[in-house]
Amino acid sequence: MEIAQIATIASKEFWDRIRNRWVLAVALVFTAFALTIAYFGAAQQGSIGLRSIDVTIASLVSLVIYLIPLIALILGFDAIVGERERGSLDLLLSMPITRLELILGKFFGLAAALTFSTVAGFGLVAVMLSTQIDFNGLIHYFGFMLSSVLLGCAFLSLAVMLSVFAADRARASGLAIAMWFFFVLVFDLLLLGALVVTGGQWGGEIFPYLLLANPADVFRILNIFTLADVRTMYGLVTVFPPVLADPWLLGMVMIAWIVAPLGIATWRFRQ
Repeated sequence: MEIAQIATIASKEFWDRIRNRWVLAVALVFTAFALTIAYFGAAQQGSIGLRSIDVTIASLVSLVIYLIPLIALILGFDAIVGERERGSLDLLLSMPITRLELILGKFFGLAAALTFSTVAGFGLVAVMLSTQIDFNGLIHYFGFMLSSVLLGCAFLSLAVMLSVFAADRARASGLAIAMWFFFVLVFDLLLLGALVVTGGQWGGEIFPYLLLANPADVFRILNIFTLADVRTMYGLVTVFPPVLADPWLLGMVMIAWIVAPLGIATWRFRQ
């Protein structure tokens, strides 16, 4: 495996997204939503302006869980299957490049574009709010940005895996949307439904561990548990054991969600 080959492919993927203004569009979307939530999130309660950074981050977490996974899946679902349909995959593989280098280059290039747009969008908001937030608040906000990047990379890795397994772009797009529905909307409903039906007798003890099987839930817990007031409001203190809510542990789980699907995709792509 040659790093230079991976870097070449990653650079092409990144600059393709820059040229078609995809990065700019996503960054503007993040900036607009973040500013709206920061300043107008409490408008229905009759107040306008920046609330506490804890409440602002909690509101942004809800936004990110819906938005970033969808953007990541749309960005990566045709990374491989798209090349196959266009007939350019055989041409790429005829060059002095391995399948591993190709798939890693694709992933890192798309991840760089997604990371750049996320950091640019939310980072611009941090600059605007820097005069109204203390140092600890900024640390929490930058931690939120980092976890958002990890969440996006996790779903991008899942998208690349789908792109390797799918027979065509239509099926890949359908699977990507289905995956978004499952992890963002259906997964938690299934867990809560099981708890309600059994009266909490089934799954109560393993409930926190089951949440780790969803990168969106890992992202939510990672952010909520760093904010003392918000985690009490969410009721997670009584549900999620503190030993399992260690930020470093949850960060490693997020990284595992990036590495595992990418490893499966690499194994499949070599077959």
